[in-house]
Amino acid sequence: MTQPTRIGLEPLQTIGNDTPRIDAVERVTGAAQYTRDFKLPGMVYARVLRSPHPHARILSIDVSAALALPGVLDVITNETSPIVWGAGCVSGGRQYNDPIKDATIHRRYIFNNPVRCVGDSVAAVAATDRNIAEQALELIEVEYEELPFVLEPEEALADDAPRIWPEGNMCPDTRNEFAPMTSRIGDVEAGFAEADRVFEQRYETGFVHNAQMEPRCALATWEGDKLTLYTPSQGISNCRHDTARDLGLQDHQVRIVSQYMGGGFGNKNQNQDADLIAAELSRRLDRPVMLEYSRREDWLGVHGRWPTVQEYRVGVRNDGTVTAMQMRGYSGMGPYRKNSGGISGMDYYACPNRLREIYPVYTNRTTSGNFRAPSDPHGVYGVESIMDDIAYEMGIDPVEFALRNMRRPTEEAPFTNYSLEEVITTGAEQFDWQARRRVQPGSDEGPLKRGAGFSFMMFRAGLGTSSAVVRVDSQRRYTLYVGVTDIGPGAKTTLGMIAAEALGVPLSQVEVVWGDTDRTPYSVGESGSRTTIMTGYAVVQAAENLKQQIADRGMPGGADVLIGTATPVPSTDGLIRQCFAAHFVEVEVDTGTGTTRVLKYTAVHESGRIINPTTARDQIRGAAIQGIGQALHEDLLYDSRNGQPLSPGYYRGRHLTHQDIPDIDVTFIEVDDGYGPFGAKTAGESGIILAPAAVANAVANAAGKRMRSLPITRDKLLEEVSA
Repeated sequence: MTQPTRIGLEPLQTIGNDTPRIDAVERVTGAAQYTRDFKLPGMVYARVLRSPHPHARILSIDVSAALALPGVLDVITNETSPIVWGAGCVSGGRQYNDPIKDATIHRRYIFNNPVRCVGDSVAAVAATDRNIAEQALELIEVEYEELPFVLEPEEALADDAPRIWPEGNMCPDTRNEFAPMTSRIGDVEAGFAEADRVFEQRYETGFVHNAQMEPRCALATWEGDKLTLYTPSQGISNCRHDTARDLGLQDHQVRIVSQYMGGGFGNKNQNQDADLIAAELSRRLDRPVMLEYSRREDWLGVHGRWPTVQEYRVGVRNDGTVTAMQMRGYSGMGPYRKNSGGISGMDYYACPNRLREIYPVYTNRTTSGNFRAPSDPHGVYGVESIMDDIAYEMGIDPVEFALRNMRRPTEEAPFTNYSLEEVITTGAEQFDWQARRRVQPGSDEGPLKRGAGFSFMMFRAGLGTSSAVVRVDSQRRYTLYVGVTDIGPGAKTTLGMIAAEALGVPLSQVEVVWGDTDRTPYSVGESGSRTTIMTGYAVVQAAENLKQQIADRGMPGGADVLIGTATPVPSTDGLIRQCFAAHFVEVEVDTGTGTTRVLKYTAVHESGRIINPTTARDQIRGAAIQGIGQALHEDLLYDSRNGQPLSPGYYRGRHLTHQDIPDIDVTFIEVDDGYGPFGAKTAGESGIILAPAAVANAVANAAGKRMRSLPITRDKLLEEVSA
């Protein structure tokens, strides 16, 4: 266990100490109630009927036989419940508080016609028990007119491709205009003219599901015109607003409860169609309705990371200086645009001439959306792959090549602090980079070959608005109210530690209330690695407000209480705030069988001051494990002949198990840049960004062949090494 390296930081009382989670006992003993554990009086069960076709028009739906089945209470379809799921299809990645229903020309409903992928929702049944609901699904008769389908984004843009939407297969932007996302800096053609050599390459990445252990579910119940929704949500404030908007309610008419949940990694933010379906059935029946998805439904009906095609062109001088970078990318969004489809990574370099064009494209695959650092792991894989190849082609150490070309602060773009060079050099030393990498890739004799790879990154750690409330009574008992849910990183514990530190009391003296919109204030939501930075800062400000009241009035007596509140709007004063990291990987590749084994993994991160080292280390390790899976195993494969998904679920998706996971050494370099709660920065998402690139570079160094398509499965590797 590597302790954080603190640069000029004084130790604090609570923050910085390894601390068990405040809800650990409840979780491991089974006392914690997840959404599926709730049982309400009169509760009934719902199931969803899904399309067996990748693209089809529904001509008719006959639900009479299903309704006649004893125990069936209701069946709803698009005809009876034409509810728009606003967060399910957003223009240009618009989220949260935008009037999505009016902003996009491509509306997604809880039941769609036409259906545009296998797994698209068609109808829902409510019955007195689960088995009856499932039996009723088989009795619903749907007449489909099958339509042509397209699975690959480049093919979808062809003039003769089947049209998924009347306007074509190019996703509209926030202005409902059909154009690629373009970012241009400098003069890229002039940059290529300055280059001594120009390199070109194409890379592909697959669809990677979030694969959280808790499948989608929702329990809805109404009291008059107020809806209470128990749902595993990464952002209860966002979920409340989205649900109210889609159901034509005011925010105060919706209560979201999410006390415990089993992970999300991005696909449980906002509201989900399950929330709306359960709410609609409950409203119609005037009874609580529990809707549960199977594992297969969760894979096909809930989004994952978008697959991409990336074409790069890079110009370099003979001294190793990059003069121009150009990328054209294609992102497969599925039939509904639920996120931007971004492909990041080029911005890590100081190259003065860059052009990036990204085409977000509709296909008849399952929908793509947020997954931990949504735009980054696949983009960094592409950028770092071509840069790694360029470095070896020019006889330059890839670490030296990165140090020569990476982005640094300038007068035009100043940072709150900058530690990228330090994390790279520290990681190279800890990993013993020079001894582990092969100067000549693939030079080991025999079929078992070893090699090493690395990647680096900088990732947003910006500030933003959130809210917190802190209360104290006459017994000096402090209660912290925060609208968060804990999706794995230990957010409740982290915020409790921040409150204890700010108040100057032990953590045991602070009770945390969370996960209920009727009891807690607004929270920005557990996505984008924002909770610690944004809600944590609000906690500090609420504590300061309370301390000022105590100083002015003294501690409350009798039944009195004092309450401190804060909804700050912090700023970095025009400075760029980033976290920094570098990952180093050694692998062993068997060129006879095509297998790859990760032998050593070193991760060095600067995420500001670390609040709880225990959970921070686990966050980096867990994220890196997900990235290793993306690099070597995971993809949702489709049969090109019929559009059927072939590998939904853990087993078919070949997700890593404990037997596959290497030891991952995590080192934190701690700094306090003067912003955020005690200087804390982003941690949760940053660990996944580097892993696919670092693993792919290590495989190339070992095998002597560049794998240009993720995941690096055995068949792909064998085909490449035998070519």
